[in-house]
Amino acid sequence: MSGPVHMQCMNPWYSLCLPGIVAVLVFCAGCAGTSSPAATPVPTTQVGSVITATPTPTATPYPGVLSLGTDAPFGIGGKTGSARAYKADLMADYTWTSPSINSPSEQRLTGEALGTQKGYNTEKPSDGNAFLFVFVKLTDTGSDSIVAPSPAQFTVNYNGNNYQYRPLPGPDVSIGGIRGTQYDYVIGKGGVSGYILPGESNAADGFLIYEVPASIDLTKACMVITLDAQHTSAWQLG
Repeated sequence: MSGPVHMQCMNPWYSLCLPGIVAVLVFCAGCAGTSSPAATPVPTTQVGSVITATPTPTATPYPGVLSLGTDAPFGIGGKTGSARAYKADLMADYTWTSPSINSPSEQRLTGEALGTQKGYNTEKPSDGNAFLFVFVKLTDTGSDSIVAPSPAQFTVNYNGNNYQYRPLPGPDVSIGGIRGTQYDYVIGKGGVSGYILPGESNAADGFLIYEVPASIDLTKACMVITLDAQHTSAWQLG
């Protein structure tokens, strides 16, 4: 009699617990079959028995940098323009002349020799530096005249440093081996402000001079122009 009584008492417990046991087994099977996402491997370099992480290259300060000769639009409405930096030359020094500054009357007014030789002066940079000539062109593509960016809005960025342009002594200065006029004297008196009229024939086309390290790598240097409050563009110089 004791045997059957024992089985009758156990049957209700077994029927109640069996679904729970099955659920637990299913849950555990699901966990065991799910794999975690693989972590992205970090590049490493092994030197002897030491393994070190390879540093990630830092992003360029101007990720949208343009190549030389590429146009960058700016402006809104009828006041629109297009800018480009299209050439860059590095020179150890340069010679220049000016009909007014090198004239006999101008030299007499100075009271001392200007260091001229056959009407030419030689401009030399500081030790370890060179002169960088960057040629730029700005065209009014709209129907109204636009304000030309000041030369102060043009900077050369290299190795984390910004370089400002070096103005020439006057608008009639000619530089040996360089064609054209410095941009600041193209856009207006004194080179600090001016207007550009619509049309390709009225474009402001000239160069700006920067004193930079002679060891500069032009492929890592940029001409950066703040065209207006909404537009800043950069051109890789090499």
